[in-house]
Order: sequence, then C-alpha cells, then structure tokens
Amino acid sequence: MQLKFYTLDVFTARRFGGNPLAVVLGSERLTTPQMQAIAREFNLSETIFIMSPKDPANTAGVRIFFPTGEIPFAGHPTIGAAILLAENLMGDGQEFALDIQLEEVAGLVPVKVRNAGGASWAQFTAPVVPTPVAVPLPSLEALASALRLDPADIGLQDHGLGVHEGGPRFLYVPIASREALAKARSRGPEWSALLEGLGAGGAYLYTERGETPDTSYRTRMLIPAGEGAEDPATGSAAALFASQLHRMLGLSDGTHAFKLEQGYEMGRPSNLDMEADICGGELIAVRVAGTAVGVTEGLLSL
Repeated sequence: MQLKFYTLDVFTARRFGGNPLAVVLGSERLTTPQMQAIAREFNLSETIFIMSPKDPANTAGVRIFFPTGEIPFAGHPTIGAAILLAENLMGDGQEFALDIQLEEVAGLVPVKVRNAGGASWAQFTAPVVPTPVAVPLPSLEALASALRLDPADIGLQDHGLGVHEGGPRFLYVPIASREALAKARSRGPEWSALLEGLGAGGAYLYTERGETPDTSYRTRMLIPAGEGAEDPATGSAAALFASQLHRMLGLSDGTHAFKLEQGYEMGRPSNLDMEADICGGELIAVRVAGTAVGVTEGLLSL
C-alpha cells in the first residue's frame, strides 16, 4: 500500500520557518497502530491523517498524532491540512475563498481558507471555548527557578499567572521583557514536575510587543519533554490565550484581534492571528489564523 503525503511549514509564509507538519492522505485503511508508527517515523511535533468524512456534508475526517500518542485537536495541523485540502480542490496557485469542515476527535472544526496573491491563509474556530481553571498556582520563586529566571522577570502590568483549558490545558506566564523571555530555559525534572502538578501540557510565556509595530505579544511554548523542549507555533495555546487575556484585561464586548509571534528564539519565526468574541462579559468564541507553505511531497510505502 502506498499513500500520498505532504509536509508543510505552518504559521509562516516562508519555508523552514513556522511549525513543520506531515499530512497523510487516504488514511481510511490505516489502523491506529500504523498511524502511530508513521507519526514516529516522521518525528515531527504532529502528523495529521486525512480520511473520508463520516458526514458527506463535511470536507474530511482527520486524526492527529504526536510521535508518542493521539490528540483530539491541534491548531497547526488544522491550519495546514485545511490549506492543503483547499489547494488540492481549487488548484495550486489559484485564488479562491473556500470553507472547510473537518471532523476532528474534539468535534467539528470549521475553517475558512483563502488564497490571494499566491499565499494561502486559513482561520479555524476553536471547537471548545477556553475557560480558566482554578488550581493552586506555583510561587514566583518556584516558577522562576524552573525557568532559570529571576522572580522579577515574571509579570506584566495587569497580568498574572493563569491556567486555562479548552481541550488541552496550559499554564500562562507573563514575562516582564523580551530579553527575559529570550533567556527562559526549562530546568529538566523541576520544570516537568511543576507542569505535572498543574495538569498542564506546557507553559505559554508571553510579553508585550514584538518584531513589528502591530505585534501584540511575543510568545514561547515550553513543554515538559526534556530540558529545553519548545514548540515553534502552537495554535491551540493561542486559542486558550484568549481566556487568559480576557481574565487579566477584562475585555469589553465585541471582537478583539491580537497578532502573536512565536518561535523566533528557535530560529523558526511563526506569526499567528487570534480573535476573541466577548458577549455579556463572557468569552463566547475564539478564532486562530495563519498561513502555510508546502515543503515536500511523496509516497509512503507500507
């Protein structure tokens, strides 16, 4: 059996930036163990498997795997897969506007895909509206030690620590400056134990402003998979960030747009757009958008 595969760099308009993704088409015949083995073979942060939808009104069914296990939803696989499917349907290099519906384990995920001027852009609506989680937070001293920072490096005006959930769960850590953000390094077992105690899959560090004047926040995602482990672009964490910002800033009713940077400290610059809808003082919807570019394609032999 041979299956077509592609790799893309997501949340970037240039190759070798953003977050790499593997996409495998025609995956109906694959078993779960085969999908897991293929994800380990690619050894990228995520591999997404495309299959026929259960409901023909939808575009495709998908399953998403880390090299170590399956996850119900992830942002950069959703963006990358939607762009690839749209380009395959509409023709590479053609301008188009198309709505994609992906059946993910977490639920039905609508994605708007647009191509203008040769660049493809996609925006997904998060399948779960994120909410704050009431858990005991670590002390600034413990957190600073685990990040190899000084306690004074943690914190921004009007921002404190927060844990938020919307499928995955992440710790949100405001950082006082871009210099401190760049210095942060996880301290092996201490860092993993801190995240495990919170039930968090990683920590989203952020500070104000970035490379361009319209950037709202520069961010980093540190994960508990060994010292220095980091993700270059995390769409799900960008979606949950809406809950952190609403809790810290008390966003007014309406739609709020934020431009986010991630992965710059890794040499894989990524750019994400996040929108948060507030109604009656409550967060009611979150959307995350970005571009993607193809890198490789080929045949997978089983």
